[in-house]
Amino acid sequence: MLFSRIVSVFLRFGEFVCAGVVLGLMAHLLHKYDHTHTGPLAREIYTITVAALSTLFALVWLIPTKRNLLHYPFDLLLSVAWFAAFAVLVDYIRKANCGYFFYWGDISVRNHSSCGQWKAAEAFSFIAACFWFVSFLLGVWVYHKLSEPVGTDGSRRRWHRSRP
Repeated sequence: MLFSRIVSVFLRFGEFVCAGVVLGLMAHLLHKYDHTHTGPLAREIYTITVAALSTLFALVWLIPTKRNLLHYPFDLLLSVAWFAAFAVLVDYIRKANCGYFFYWGDISVRNHSSCGQWKAAEAFSFIAACFWFVSFLLGVWVYHKLSEPVGTDGSRRRWHRSRP
């Protein structure tokens, strides 16, 4: 059980960091949209909403308690939301002629390349989706581990066997 709690804290921290990076990048792109009125507003709003919710829940669930691992259905929901955000970002990058969407050579936060910022948001959204999915798998594993019946001598027994 200690292993699952330690892994859960690392996963939640990774989810928080990835969501924070995507939130910052998308907020910057949304600010640029406000001045230039270019870019896909609906994709930016969806991605920034998923990032904000993920940042909030990852921060709250970063505190290690026994109940944190039982939120695994919500972990799956956020994982699917992140994969959808990844998909809409990939679709925009393809339409914006920013090159191949798995070419990471032009990712830079310092220069003012919109393509690089979109690709960075895309990369971190994929990583966040993977973190949330692994967190879901860990939650399922812990839930089924906790729901197994335990005998009085510490051994695991089937429910229909009352005596060894």
